[in-house]
Amino acid sequence: MRFSSTLITLASVPYVLSFPNAKRQTDEPQQTDLSGQERINYTYFEGHGDAPVAIDLNLDADGRNETAPLLYGWMFEDISHSGDGGIYAEAIQNRAFQGSTRDNPGLPFGPSLDGYYPVGNVTLRLSRMQPLSEALPVVMEMEIGGLAEGEVGFFNEGWWGINVEPGTYNVSFYAKGNGARMNGTLSSVNVSLRSNLTDDTWAEQTIEMTEDKNISYFSWTQFETQLVVEESAPNSNNSFYLTFNASEVAGDVFYFSLISLFPETYKNRPNGIRRDLGQIVEDLGTTFFRFPGGNNLEGESIDQRWKWDKTLGPLIDRAGRVGNWGYYNTDGLGLMEYLLFCEDVGMEPVLGVYSGYSLDNYGAGDTSFPEDAMRPVLEDILNELEFITGNTSTYWGNYRAELGHPEPFELNFVEIGNEDWFSPSSYNYRFPYLYSGIKDAYPNLTLIASAYNERDYNLTLPPGVIWDTHHYELPSYFLQNFDFYDNWREETNNSDVGVFIGEYSVFQIDSTLPELNFSRPPPIEHVSSPRLLSIIGEGVYLLGAERNPDVVRMAGYAPSFCNLNSVQWDPDLVDFTANYNETVRSTSYFLQQLFAHSRGTHTLPVTNSEGEFNPLWWSATIDEDVNAVYVKVINSGNATVDFSVNVGAE
Repeated sequence: MRFSSTLITLASVPYVLSFPNAKRQTDEPQQTDLSGQERINYTYFEGHGDAPVAIDLNLDADGRNETAPLLYGWMFEDISHSGDGGIYAEAIQNRAFQGSTRDNPGLPFGPSLDGYYPVGNVTLRLSRMQPLSEALPVVMEMEIGGLAEGEVGFFNEGWWGINVEPGTYNVSFYAKGNGARMNGTLSSVNVSLRSNLTDDTWAEQTIEMTEDKNISYFSWTQFETQLVVEESAPNSNNSFYLTFNASEVAGDVFYFSLISLFPETYKNRPNGIRRDLGQIVEDLGTTFFRFPGGNNLEGESIDQRWKWDKTLGPLIDRAGRVGNWGYYNTDGLGLMEYLLFCEDVGMEPVLGVYSGYSLDNYGAGDTSFPEDAMRPVLEDILNELEFITGNTSTYWGNYRAELGHPEPFELNFVEIGNEDWFSPSSYNYRFPYLYSGIKDAYPNLTLIASAYNERDYNLTLPPGVIWDTHHYELPSYFLQNFDFYDNWREETNNSDVGVFIGEYSVFQIDSTLPELNFSRPPPIEHVSSPRLLSIIGEGVYLLGAERNPDVVRMAGYAPSFCNLNSVQWDPDLVDFTANYNETVRSTSYFLQQLFAHSRGTHTLPVTNSEGEFNPLWWSATIDEDVNAVYVKVINSGNATVDFSVNVGAE
C-alpha cells in the first residue's frame, strides 16, 4: 500500500506523522508493561537514551478500536476572572453594584463603586434608597454640584481597560432622578468611548430626552443605544463615559444601575461570549464543555452555592453570588448562556450539579447536607434537568421556551459534585442517593462521580459511571503513568467504568522538593505558564489516554482561561487581558489542538520491532473519514532518537 506522508515536528515535543489515504483498529485496550524498565530520570527523562526505535502499524480492520470521540474538551469555571471580565463579553466592571472582592473593607464581597470615577463636579456614592429591583437593591447615586460647569457625569474603566475596535457596541443603562433635586431642564445624555491616555474619543452617541422617554423621578427608565467604532484604539487603556451638560443638571441627583456595554459577541448572541475567546474554544477542536465548575459550583457556603435557577431570565432579576475565587459573580453568564455557547460551538455539555457540599473556607473547612436532608438537593437537580431537557408541557421546560429556546437542549453527561474526595464521609451517602434519584428519572444519562479512591478513600462505582480524576502534577508523574490506564479496569475491578481526566496540568517541575507545593506565592519550581517541559509530560499522559479509548472518555486541561490582571491560579491554558491582541494561547493549548485535530476515528495496533518506550512515546490512529493515519511521537529525552515506522497492508 502506498501512502503520502506529512511530518509535523518540534524538537523534543510531540509530533504527528500523518499518512493520508490509509484505510480501517481492536476492542481490546492496548497494553504496555513498563515494570521492568528503568524509571524516569527526574531531570532529563533519558530512559533508554538514544537507542533506535522501530514500530509496526497493523492496518487490519479487525484490529481497530474506536477512539474516544469526546477526548479533547474544555473545563470551565469562573476563576481568575475568566467569566466576569473574561469570556462573558460584558465590558463594564461592576455594572450593577452587586458585590466586590474578598478584600473589600468593612464587608468582604460587599457592594462597592469599583471601576467608577466622577467626571467634573459630582459626587458618587452607593444608595439603597432607590432599588432597581429586588435582585439589584444597591444603585449608584450621582450628586451634581450646584455650581457645576462644563461636562459632568462618570466613567467606568472596564475590566482593566476596554478593547476598542471597529464594530458596534450595544449600550444599556437604567436611570432615575430624585424628584426634589431635579430642575426639569435635562435635554440629553451623552455616552462615549474615550482613551485614558489621549484626547481621542473613539465613538459617541447622544440620547435625546423625549416626552415618552426621559429620566423620571417616579420610576426607573431603561435607555439603549449603540456606539459605532470606525477605527481601532492602539491599546485597551480606554473607558466608557456617561455625561451631561452641567448647565442643565447643576444641583440635580440621579441614580444609575445595570450599566452595560457589549461589543460584538461570538455568533452575535445577545448577552453572549467574548468573540475572540469563544473562537479560541472552537479552534482547539473542543468536543465537550464542562461547567460551571469546579470549586465555583460548590460555593463558599451552602447559601452561596451556584444556584442554576437564579442565573436565568432578565439581568435585572439576577442578584449574583459570592464566588469561590475571591470576587463576586454577576451571574450574567448563566445556565442558558453556557448551553447556548455549547450549541454554537458544537460541544457536548458536561453539566456539574451541586451535590450538597460547600467549601466554607471562612469556617472550619467544609459543610455537607446531612443524610436526612438530601431530598431538596435531589429535587433541585431534577428541576435543572427538566429545564434543560424537558418538553414544553413541563413547568421548567415551558420556562425555557419562554426564554427563547422551545426545543430541549441535548444533555448526555451530568457530574455529581466536584472533587468530593475532600468530603469522603458525606459523599459516601450523597453520591448513592443522588445517583439513584437521577438515574430513576433520567436512565439514559451518563453520570460522573467526582471521587473514587483519592486520599485513601474508596467509593464503589456503579457500572456505566465515569470517574472524574484530577491531576496537577510533576512532569515525571505523567511519564511514570503513561501506562496507568492499560490495565486499570482489571486492576480496580471496574469492568464497566470510564475515566474522565477532568483537570490536569504540569504544575511544578521536578526538583528536590519532597512534594507539590500549592502555596502562594508559589516556590521557584512552580510552572506559572505552560512550557516545553509541560507539554512533554502532558502529551505523554494524553498518549496513554488515546491508547485506551474504552477507558478514558474525556480529558480537559484546567484552569482554561486567566485574566492576567487577576490571577488566582496558574498555569492556565489561555491568558488574556481586555486587549484582544494580547490573548496568548499556551504551549499546552497548541498540544491539545494538535492532538484534537489528529485524533482519528480508530486506534491502530502497534508493535515495536526495535526499542522500547522511554524516552520515545507513541500512539497511532486512523481517520477512516479522510483516509489518514496519525502517528504521534514524543521524545522526552535530551538526545535525538532514530525512529522508523513500518505501515503494514490491510
